[in-house]
Amino acid sequence: MAIDFASSVTAVLGATTPAKRKRFIEGLGIETVGDLLRHFPRRYLETGSLTRIDNLRIGQLLCVVGEIAACDIKTYNDRRTGRPAYRVEAMLRTGGPQLKMTFFAKNQGTAGWHARRVAQGNRGVFLGKADRFRDQWQLVNPAMTIFGMGDEAEGDGEGSGVEDVLDFGPLFPIYPLTKGVETWDVTRAVTFARKVMEPVPELLPDPLRDEYDVLGIQDAYDWVHQPDDRDQVERAHHRFRFEEALVTQLVLGRRRRARQAEGATARTGGDGALLRAFDERLPFQLTAGQVEVGAQLEADLAQPHPMNRLLQGEVGSGKTLVALRAMLRVVDSGGQAALLAPTEVLAQQHYRSIVTMLGDLADGGTIFGSGEGTRVELLTGSMNKTQRTGPLSRIASGEAGIVIGTHALLQDQVMFADLGLVVVDEQHRFGVEQRAALTDKAAAPPHLLVMTATPIPRTVAMTVFGDLETSTLSELPAGRAPIQSNVVPLAEQPSWFGRVWERVREEVGKGHQVYVVCPRISGDEHEAGQVDAVDVRDPEDEGVEEETAPKPPAAAVEEVVARLADGPLEGLRIGRLHGRLPADEKDAVMRAFAAGDLDVLVSTTVIEVGVDVANATGMVILDADRFGVSQLHQLRGRVGRGGLPGLCLLVTHTDAGSPARERLEAVAATTDGFVLSRIDLEMRREGDVLGASQAGGRTSLENLRVLRDEDTIVAARQAAEGLLDADADLGQAPGLGAAVRELERSVLADFVDKS
Repeated sequence: MAIDFASSVTAVLGATTPAKRKRFIEGLGIETVGDLLRHFPRRYLETGSLTRIDNLRIGQLLCVVGEIAACDIKTYNDRRTGRPAYRVEAMLRTGGPQLKMTFFAKNQGTAGWHARRVAQGNRGVFLGKADRFRDQWQLVNPAMTIFGMGDEAEGDGEGSGVEDVLDFGPLFPIYPLTKGVETWDVTRAVTFARKVMEPVPELLPDPLRDEYDVLGIQDAYDWVHQPDDRDQVERAHHRFRFEEALVTQLVLGRRRRARQAEGATARTGGDGALLRAFDERLPFQLTAGQVEVGAQLEADLAQPHPMNRLLQGEVGSGKTLVALRAMLRVVDSGGQAALLAPTEVLAQQHYRSIVTMLGDLADGGTIFGSGEGTRVELLTGSMNKTQRTGPLSRIASGEAGIVIGTHALLQDQVMFADLGLVVVDEQHRFGVEQRAALTDKAAAPPHLLVMTATPIPRTVAMTVFGDLETSTLSELPAGRAPIQSNVVPLAEQPSWFGRVWERVREEVGKGHQVYVVCPRISGDEHEAGQVDAVDVRDPEDEGVEEETAPKPPAAAVEEVVARLADGPLEGLRIGRLHGRLPADEKDAVMRAFAAGDLDVLVSTTVIEVGVDVANATGMVILDADRFGVSQLHQLRGRVGRGGLPGLCLLVTHTDAGSPARERLEAVAATTDGFVLSRIDLEMRREGDVLGASQAGGRTSLENLRVLRDEDTIVAARQAAEGLLDADADLGQAPGLGAAVRELERSVLADFVDKS
């Protein structure tokens, strides 16, 4: 039978037990031979030298190359049977502490078999948990494979693990594992597969591989699974990373070109009366960045194909103003613009700030409006039928030039007269199907602008948002004051908690206002954990069980409000805000805080983006370690917006030196969102590429890391553009074309499932 990539993995598992085959398939997700070959080692042990073990922890899973320093057979009486029994004790020499191993046997023959395996001078790979007994480090229940033992290592000894002899090179591969599968189980299966399977099809054309110095696929598989040296490992990984980056960039490139081929109504701005009137009323000058990005948007909107642009910018860099000017240009062109916000609080904030910025220009169509004005409408899910009737009518008639709303804009009964521009704020909160539900309301494909206040490293923008052109606002408008950020480490300084509330009182005493942010709403709420959780474990620490003390319950808005009102902030005007409140109450609370009728607002992260209260100068984030780097940066951006210096206190119970504490110290050390975005990504590693914000399906990064592999991604994008320029259908590279279409089908299937 021919064995190829698509064959079932059972074809190469040989005499493996049914239980172990099931663990390969269910535990490791390996169903085909291709899956097996793409199950790469996570690290390699040098078989020519002992493994360094400088620090040991009880319970730590060790996989080391070691040498037997001593071996002894001891006889004792088995209390259960009253008969003689045997145990073999061996000392394993490593690059650090020696490890004692013990093997029990019922008879002399089995004891002798154990002793031959672990005879003094034998060297091999040993896998087991570290323990300590009578001041001696132990390797408990070790599984092992001994170098050069031949048939001596085979047999039915009553050993404590798996023994085998494999064809070793200078580097021994250590694979990601699941319970019941050892690394040599995978090695054995991979070795057999490489011997019996047909040649692996090459996806990349020879000229392309020559141009970008990329290894052939057969050599890449050989070198990643059985390398002679580290250079072979690196070259093999480069091949797989380049291939993955190239397929991804081809998918994104084809998507960009397909959108370019769509027809759209060019929005040239007509006579520009509304935008001109707005600019004349601005009480300040646009920053150079706002002018530059505004020109980019104007050029895009004037094209007969849809704009698809990502606008990223620092907190407070003026993205909303840039987006509003684009919306006004579309209105000047006779069309409508819709702004989609992820929460009612943010939608209402956008509505208030846009109406305020427009002034009488927001009263178009009324006796109070100027001649150049338009109507601005708000549509949210909490509005009742009566409240929605007027806005829906004005949206459908075209009287409303600008429409701001939440997911309510996606409902079938919402109809536009001529939707020309869709602006999506905090785009990562929306799936591709939700964006499509709004853009489908246009007679012709509308222009699309997606915004994020989370700065994105260049390679992330190129890989995750590669189907969008990117504009960046990094310059802050004049008048933005610096923000001082401090970690409040209650684990070492519990008395500092009282000082936190004294600082709040001091800010209020100056006539300012303060936010207090909590991870939860109430004590009965299920703790979902960190809001944008990061994986901070070292991938090298395979099987290591971290000893973590249970966390105390996270601070909750309802309890904190009561505690502060009857305690350290007694007498101050304290409000509360969270997602469970009725919409009218949320709006009333925000209006009261914005008007200065509240001194302190205790809130969840609903104030993370868009909320703009100039008089708010202080923020206390309780259990700050429960939030991720980017979210902390967004929250902090709510203060210091009115020209007054800001203060952000990051309160935590975490210990010094812990990964969570390091995140907080990184946030406190800089207010540069682009620096923090790289730190954030390095800590939590990449998830989906075409992902939840763009699409779905089989789109997780397998080999690429967008920061580490920046050069590879840039080269792959260049290669993708060249291939598509020469042949958009990739007919000259059929294997590569098939891989691209497979990924596109995966994305489309996921989109259909979610729609």
